[in-house]
Amino acid sequence: MELREIQAMIKEKYYHYDVKSGALFLLAVLFEEVGELAEAVRKGDTKAVNEELVDVLFMLLSIANLFNVELENRLVEKYIKNDPSKKWDLP
Repeated sequence: MELREIQAMIKEKYYHYDVKSGALFLLAVLFEEVGELAEAVRKGDTKAVNEELVDVLFMLLSIANLFNVELENRLVEKYIKNDPSKKWDLP
């Protein structure tokens, strides 16, 4: 299954909730999930990292659907076809 298919299924199942909730609420939930991911990473809890990554991805897809952003093509274009790592400030 491809990311665009997953995104479409999430939109079909949850978009009506996302519209009612609104962008700022979804963003707040995303921040909450990222915080939970950070805690799982800090603790080195692989099982919790797995769960929180899924929650973060779900929220990203929900926000993308709310703004009609098709993530798969943009992700491939930006990070596979191009190489933004040249701009990263890494040692």
